[in-house]
Amino acid sequence: MSVTTETQNYLNYINGKWSESESSEQLKSTSPANPSELLGHVQASTKQDLEKAVEAAKAGQKKWKKQSGAERGNLLFKVADILEKNLDEVAETMTREMGKTLPEAKGETARGVAILRYYAGEGMRKDGDVIPSTDRSALMFSKRVPLGVVGVITPWNFPVAIPLWKMAPALIYGNAVILKPATEAAVTAAKVIECFDQAGLPEGVINFVTGKGSVIGQGLAEHKDVTAVTFTGSNATGNHIGQTVAARGGKYQLEMGGKNPLIVADDCDLDLAVDAAISGGLKSTGQKCTCSSRVIVQEGVYDQFKQKLLEKVSEINVGDGLEEQTWMGPCATKEQYETVQKYIEIGQKEGAELVYGGRLVQSDSKGYYIEPAVFDQVTSSMTIAQEEIFGPVLALMKVETIEEAIELANDVDFGLSASIFSKNINHILSFIDDIEAGLVRINSETAGVELQAPFGGMKASSSYSREQGEAAKEFFTTMKTVFLKG
Repeated sequence: MSVTTETQNYLNYINGKWSESESSEQLKSTSPANPSELLGHVQASTKQDLEKAVEAAKAGQKKWKKQSGAERGNLLFKVADILEKNLDEVAETMTREMGKTLPEAKGETARGVAILRYYAGEGMRKDGDVIPSTDRSALMFSKRVPLGVVGVITPWNFPVAIPLWKMAPALIYGNAVILKPATEAAVTAAKVIECFDQAGLPEGVINFVTGKGSVIGQGLAEHKDVTAVTFTGSNATGNHIGQTVAARGGKYQLEMGGKNPLIVADDCDLDLAVDAAISGGLKSTGQKCTCSSRVIVQEGVYDQFKQKLLEKVSEINVGDGLEEQTWMGPCATKEQYETVQKYIEIGQKEGAELVYGGRLVQSDSKGYYIEPAVFDQVTSSMTIAQEEIFGPVLALMKVETIEEAIELANDVDFGLSASIFSKNINHILSFIDDIEAGLVRINSETAGVELQAPFGGMKASSSYSREQGEAAKEFFTTMKTVFLKG
């Protein structure tokens, strides 16, 4: 079955075949730029569908793990080539389905291609070490081995990159995968799965099951034969997933929210800092866990920074993401659209000054458009300074010293990403040492991480494991120690 035709049924992919759910029920996928535009339907799957996927994955993994790393890698290289060939189609689908601008969608899809190729190369790298034994006649060594069946639960904001940076390492290290994508981005995810199908992965190695999180996500967390679950999404759901998996002795990985600070020192290049605040905070309509939501500025340059920022923000074009002049697309869902509005109202009620934007943008299509919002006079006790908004809202905060800025930056429950703009090496070193974040960036926006580098947060932002790069091996494998004596 092809999943490239618009407005059609998108089926589950289980045991190497596209199949309809046991429920015969479907969930709609519509465009946030035009909610009346139907992109397609996905399956409202049941526990019975999930059970089929787990059984297929168990059987497929037994054969998959016996293939060499090079053989597995060659198949991932093939998937990468197919995805690259279909990059424009996948990116346009992403833009239409969740509102990300087309250049950003193309960039994300290209990153997915690079992720696949990076992990394909992992198939030829070492998977253990020789360890000296006290017995001179023995050989002792460690060997990394796959976990088994891995459940992958992903959000709608990066519907290509996040599934791939979880699935690719899981697969190259010999696991079988069951992907449960967010319904709001399931059409895009289906197109990625089609690339795996076309590449000819063995039956059962990769499975795709759509449906409600309360059914499929919960089912993955509870299932005794799903050895590990990797999750990206909200804190409430992530913590529930982690507790459920841990209760049955499974392995779990959580990447959750952020309330990321960008510190602007009075010695920095203000133009670069302004560009970083806008790019890191407002691109993707602020719908990144690493977005810059708090901009903490030293008082000596505060007014100048704010003026430059407002001038740049006023130039932002809001549109459907497909138009060349569009810089920022709609909120991805009606729920998120309403959530952003709610936080803007709360900010004003609590005494923050809305100095720019925050108004709804009317359109003939009734899309989920909202102007980027900039708040002044924000204090750390305010809701908009503490809770993740996941929308195009910047909160400006004034401090006297860098020490105060770092203390303010740490005054949240989250610890995912943080950035400072400064030319002072002492300020930079203090920031590196004292900031409570898993991703620390200097003179660069808070958003983004290179695929070969470990990614993850501290505090409430993660379960303290790391994704991407070689660090992925820690989660997707377990260690076996071998003592060999003739």
